Amino acid sequence: MQDYSINQFIELAGTPPLDVEICDVTLRDGEQMPGVVFRSEEKLDIARSLDEIGVDIIEAGFPVVSKAEKAAVKEVCNLGLNAKISALSRSNRADVDAAIDCGVDMVSVFIATSDLHLRYKLHMSCEEAVSTALDAVDYAKDHGLIVRFSAEDATRTGFETLLGIYRKAEEYRADYISVADTVGILNPRTTGYMIGEIRKWVKIPICMHCHDDLGLALANTLAGAEAGAKQLHTTVNGIGERSGNTPLEELLVALRVHHGVDRYDLSRLKGLSTMVCNYSGVPASKNKAVVGANAFAHESGIHVAAVLEEPRTYELYSPEMVGADRMIIIGKHTGAKALKYITQRMGYDLEKKDLCQLAEKVKTCSEFKRPISCDELRKLILDLDIEFVYNGP
Repeated sequence: MQDYSINQFIELAGTPPLDVEICDVTLRDGEQMPGVVFRSEEKLDIARSLDEIGVDIIEAGFPVVSKAEKAAVKEVCNLGLNAKISALSRSNRADVDAAIDCGVDMVSVFIATSDLHLRYKLHMSCEEAVSTALDAVDYAKDHGLIVRFSAEDATRTGFETLLGIYRKAEEYRADYISVADTVGILNPRTTGYMIGEIRKWVKIPICMHCHDDLGLALANTLAGAEAGAKQLHTTVNGIGERSGNTPLEELLVALRVHHGVDRYDLSRLKGLSTMVCNYSGVPASKNKAVVGANAFAHESGIHVAAVLEEPRTYELYSPEMVGADRMIIIGKHTGAKALKYITQRMGYDLEKKDLCQLAEKVKTCSEFKRPISCDELRKLILDLDIEFVYNGP
């Protein structure tokens, strides 16, 4: 079989260039993760970092939640960022007024549209809910805002009903319509089909807002973009309600690797991820893509030997691209070549036979089910009955 690069696969698949923008909702949907509360100054730090990366729209919060929330949204609006600032609004004029008071550029007017939500949450008919939402959309447009109409639980709403609602929102001058996969029920195939069908009937841009209940939020967001969705919603580290949302860092890297979208500064992703971990109190899993502690960590001897010669053998993209560092781990699977690299950096010049002896000692010590630190490795070197050259400080 001929060996094709990913770019050749993209060409063969006929994947079109993507016209997308990123709306990050960390400060609103991310903060809805149980136990997560961002202080005002933390929201400002996150907003600045998102702007430095080049995120197009920042959803700063839900102003009617509290006086403190409204004040924080207003502060984000006053930062003078390049990104447009959005706020969430229920389908009523009071919520829209609160967003206007903050000075936002955009308001996201939402209402639930599925039979399940209409019956058990809103206790309204679909006609009543739509009428309420359209009044809010019309009111927001009359006050000069960019308006995104979001159908909550859109993916469990009857499709003909949903299309009718979106077409009504377009008639009422909404600038975007949003497909909210509120419980993460979509898969990439159904996402692509759904967005393709909506595009046949609605001409304004479509937004993808995906939740990760089945672990498919990133894949569904990409599928939506490839089918023509323009605005893609994310949170840093994928934090959010239940299983979270589409992770910003993973989406931006996927857009770069698969579609050549290169206008975002990916070198700031690791720093932003660490900031949000600290502020939210939610650590990123070690094996998390892009920003996890093990994303560029190598222990296996065969892998390390190859990576030391050519990093691309086991790294799809460089750690420098996302602001991270490569790590060579000392452990059970570490071979002599990796130990040579590590020990030389520590200042030791060991012969090959001594490196093999050291590797055996490392394998024995690593049975404690954790990597070996450089201090522990140094002790193992000193315990060897050998002569060596030390070039360290």
